[in-house]
Amino acid sequence: MLIVGIMLGPFVFDLLDDSILTISSDLRTMALIIILLKAGLSINIHDLKKVGRPAMLMSFIPAGFEIMAFLIFAPILLNVTYLEAGIIGAVMSAVSPAVVVPKMTRLIDEGYGTDKAIPQMIIAGASVDDIFVIVIFTSLVSIASGGSFSMIDLGKVPLSIVLGLSAGIIAGLLLVWFFKKYHMRDTVKVLILISISILFMPLEQFLSDITGFSGLLAIMSMGIVILNRYAVLAKRISGKFSKLWVAAEITLFVLVGSAVNISYVLKAGFITVLMIFIGLFFRLLGTYIILIKTQFNQKERLFIMLSQIPKATVQAAIGAIPLSIGLACGDLVLTFAVVSILITAPLGAFLIDITHKQLLKA
Repeated sequence: MLIVGIMLGPFVFDLLDDSILTISSDLRTMALIIILLKAGLSINIHDLKKVGRPAMLMSFIPAGFEIMAFLIFAPILLNVTYLEAGIIGAVMSAVSPAVVVPKMTRLIDEGYGTDKAIPQMIIAGASVDDIFVIVIFTSLVSIASGGSFSMIDLGKVPLSIVLGLSAGIIAGLLLVWFFKKYHMRDTVKVLILISISILFMPLEQFLSDITGFSGLLAIMSMGIVILNRYAVLAKRISGKFSKLWVAAEITLFVLVGSAVNISYVLKAGFITVLMIFIGLFFRLLGTYIILIKTQFNQKERLFIMLSQIPKATVQAAIGAIPLSIGLACGDLVLTFAVVSILITAPLGAFLIDITHKQLLKA
């Protein structure tokens, strides 16, 4: 799908209409909303409680280790400043919900790793991981643009989590009451859920200058509340979201591919690829440290580590920002973002697919 997007996109054969490219970001967001709702409707809160500590640590430790790798090695290998290395690391350190979440929801449906809530933990970690990374990225870009950084910026991370969860829980409780009180077709309920989720995304942008708010977490927690308060309905409409995802998945990855400028890939040398794998090594190391003294055996720990490889969504969304605002490192940041998508998204998805039966119990 990524390759088809690249070939159809404006940087190769330019076969996609401008009207589609103009709303590409909105279409990708819609696809992400569908899979996050599907994920929320698959997560039992009691299962998530089993893995509370590692799930929480996975939301920032692996990303922190990957940023640290860039701060240590990028100035040496790429001849950049520490600030530029931090910006590249922040872009690179987000795991992709678009790849990880659908893979994990499929494992939940098939029952792999659910006895220890492994897919649920990975979904939760991947969703919060993005909040942490984007706040760090925004702060570093602000400094590089001549702005300032304060502890208030870092405070947006826990605030985003709390407000996002709160909004999702309230919306979920109200919807459970509404659906129980008023009879309607499941298709209408699905449309209502999608409509409310769409409202959460611009709300995140609207509140960004005032406070932190995570639209992704709000959407997912809304689904979790519906499952845990109205399980019969959740199971019915989850199937409808699975059908919607068939089309949404194609839309998401073809449009991510269309944003990839192949000329940046051709410019990327051995050092770029080496730096990506150094960052991944540090990320996997951080993940392994989190899992020490947990209930997971060595095979399960290896699978959790492999799930941290894919990158796509965040890199496609923010990779071009430093270049668009005129930062000296902008070209390099975009190159890293593009190459990381092409290497890690297919690699991570492939490894999850071929190893889950050997590493996880059904």
